[in-house]
This record gives sequence, C-alpha cells and structure tokens, in this order.
Amino acid sequence: MNADFVFVDVPGIRWDAKYATWDNFTGKPVDGYLVNRIVGTKALVAALTMAHEKAESLGLGLLLWDGYRPQRAVDCFLRWAEQPEDGRTKARHHPRITRAEMFGQGYVAAKSGHSRGSTVDLTLYHLDSGELAPMGGGHDLMDPISHHGAAVGEVAAANRQQLCSIMEACGFRRYDSEWWHYTLIDEPYPDTYFDFPIG
Repeated sequence: MNADFVFVDVPGIRWDAKYATWDNFTGKPVDGYLVNRIVGTKALVAALTMAHEKAESLGLGLLLWDGYRPQRAVDCFLRWAEQPEDGRTKARHHPRITRAEMFGQGYVAAKSGHSRGSTVDLTLYHLDSGELAPMGGGHDLMDPISHHGAAVGEVAAANRQQLCSIMEACGFRRYDSEWWHYTLIDEPYPDTYFDFPIG
C-alpha cells in the first residue's frame, strides 16, 4: 500500500466494502478488493474523523461503502458493462438504463476519483438503534432518484441534506448525481490514479 494510504480505522465509523462482496452492481467481488476494508489517504481519514465527530453530536454515525478504489476495479467495471445483461442486479442498481449507459450518464467512470484515494461513498446511521437513516434509495442505484434534489420524501430529503451538511462542513464536495458520493476538496493526489490492491 502507498505510504500515504491507510485503513479507515476510526472508532464509531462502520464500513461494509460493497465491492469486496457479492452485494454490488456487478453481482460478485470486484478485482482489487481482497478484504472487506476501506482504505483512503491520511487526509481523507482526518476529514472523516471530523465528519464522524460532527455526526456523533447529532446522534448519528457514518457507514462507509467505498473509499480508495484500485484502477483494476474500474477496469473490471468496464469489462462487466460490455457483457450481455443477465438481469441479476438490474432491478436494484440500474432499472431504467443499460450497463453501457451507466458510463454515459456519469454513474460509473473509466477514471474514477475513488482511485485517487480521497473519495468516499457513505451514509448515516442512528447511534441509538444502529439502523440506517432512510435516504430514498440505496447505494449505487443509478437513477435520477439518487440525484441531490430528487423528490424522495421529507424524511429522506432531510437525511440527505444532513449528510451533505456534515460532509461539506468537513471539507468535502458532493457529487450531484449520487447522494452518497463525496470527494475531499483538497485531495492530496488530484491527478494520480492508483492501482494497488486492498488487502
């Protein structure tokens, strides 16, 4: 692992590295994810620590789905998009678009900010119950309902705004098409796409 990258081990921050599991839009573990852990730059971890403290003061916690993503994983997404549709994940992850359209519509990129090490996919959970906060759609739902400002109901809209407020206050910028996706504004490697595996 690059010397400036570390596992995100912050007490109170939970994780479920979706691409290390069968529970993602490809339907199987993705190249480069050897363990179910979240990795990021030290700068990302410092900012997430601040975000966790801010969320905790509101009775909330952070659950991370992805951080650093090896380029080989992105390449795996590209190969998957070229394969015939088998329908296994379509209803949940891309109900209204084809695999190839995921790239054209900006949900998946051939060069991902995640590969630079300072982008994270995450949501909120309630500290008292451990339950995820309703967000009006799950991780990697590639649909307009996932866009910031989408009509998702009062509770989900408030939760999305709460997450956005926390993250923006801690130095992140949001990605408008995915309510769960945030990138550190002052990322240390803005032009470098890493490819070491997570393990």
